[in-house]
Amino acid sequence: MLKVIQAKDIKSSELNLKADVVIVGSGAGGAVMAYELAAAGKQVVLLEAGPYVPSSQFNEKFPDMLETLYQDHGGQVTKQGDLLVLQGRCLGGSTVVNGCVTFRVPDFILEKWGAEYGLTNLTPETLSPYFEKIERNLSIHTNQPHEINQNSRKLEQGAKALGWSVKPLQRNTKDCALTGHCLSGCKTDRKQSMLVTYLPWASHYGAQIYSDCLVTEILTDSGRASGIKAQVTDPQSGEKVADMTVKADLVVVSAGAIQTPLLFLRSQLGSQNDSIGKNFACHPSTMIVAEFEKDIYTWRGAMLGVYMDEFEHPDKGGFVLEGGGAGPMEIGMSTEPGTGKSYLEFMSNAKNYASCISLIHDHNVGQVSLKDGQKQIDYELSDDDFPAMKLAFKAAAKIYFKAGAKRVFLPTVDKRIVESEDEIDNKIDGIENTPFAIRMVSYHPQGTMRMGTDPGRSVTNEYGEHHGVNGLFVADASLFPTSIIVNPQESVYAISNYIADYILANEEKYFTRLN
Repeated sequence: MLKVIQAKDIKSSELNLKADVVIVGSGAGGAVMAYELAAAGKQVVLLEAGPYVPSSQFNEKFPDMLETLYQDHGGQVTKQGDLLVLQGRCLGGSTVVNGCVTFRVPDFILEKWGAEYGLTNLTPETLSPYFEKIERNLSIHTNQPHEINQNSRKLEQGAKALGWSVKPLQRNTKDCALTGHCLSGCKTDRKQSMLVTYLPWASHYGAQIYSDCLVTEILTDSGRASGIKAQVTDPQSGEKVADMTVKADLVVVSAGAIQTPLLFLRSQLGSQNDSIGKNFACHPSTMIVAEFEKDIYTWRGAMLGVYMDEFEHPDKGGFVLEGGGAGPMEIGMSTEPGTGKSYLEFMSNAKNYASCISLIHDHNVGQVSLKDGQKQIDYELSDDDFPAMKLAFKAAAKIYFKAGAKRVFLPTVDKRIVESEDEIDNKIDGIENTPFAIRMVSYHPQGTMRMGTDPGRSVTNEYGEHHGVNGLFVADASLFPTSIIVNPQESVYAISNYIADYILANEEKYFTRLN
């Protein structure tokens, strides 16, 4: 079993530790950073705010796992209340509860980052070895035919009939059991999350891993990072167990695009342009459902099989559709089946529904901030992004009708059902960008600690180091200057590894005081 120091293991009310580096967060960015630095011989302390939940305790019941593994027990919403932002809050972070889908940052996104934010260091050629390494380490592979279920086959069938590009997804699984419970955690450890890969590897090289530790402040000394303060809390009672201080040469914050800026704000570590927490993007996602004559059983098999990338580039629309399965309850929540007789009728046909997920390349219009000391996520779907959302609906409807659907349910709060291909434009053009118009969810918060070469437009430099505090790094999706339109986990892994290599290549600059 992974060696983790939990609140129950701590017998003193005060802990004072020293290390070469302290890492905040155990997800995609933090776990890779911990392994790379520990393997290079550095003393690493990694702190996770959430609990350590061994995968043997995952029960494949989504409501239970929302309560146990997710931030705010699955209830993290925007200030406006119409966007649920789902993130892991457990050892391994969101890598434990995601859908296993992996993508490299699209080349056109890297080109934009280079041209507009000075990130000419992050080229496809530079990052390629990092992506290849991550893909080897996490068994990332293209879905084989047996990993594409009937649900994804419908998306594939319709897209091909229209002449649109559709491809198998890549996933970080090893011998997937095809149970479809990815969002509840993989109880058989076939998902190659940080919980079963990089964290045990980091521990092997001596990294000390703590759960139940909420970092409350980043410490600095004469313009350099010097450590952190944290509170250890019993996850069952909610009571504080101990105060913790970790003194370190280097601090790396990998708490995600919501918690990372909040920690900087609590530490009163502003930026020259006061942009910490701003430029929030999140790929607002929806589920489009179609009814077929034949049985689909969308929840059977691998959760995500194929994706339609015909309109991925912003010049062509700026969205992708992923063939994503869901259980009857989730489908019902996406389509407003009504109550009483209409609800029973809808649910009795659940086996005949297919579903896909839309992701759009949204602009960075949101903000994460503190209000009266509490987290606030401010995000409204931009009018500039709304056309992409409607184009995604239209593309999905066309695909499903081409694949033989009887009707298509749109993810709108007012019940909208498209009964034929001829109705598509009329039904979708009438949707207006108003609060609560669309049922949205996000698994991909990004962009609140923008990376760039200009301190006037970014929070960190091109290597993730804070412009104003030496030895203070960020390594998570908050660095992304723009949204990347596709699932971000692999990009976070690769960029974290890239930053770790930069730190090690310049270790005389960072590891001098404790040695």
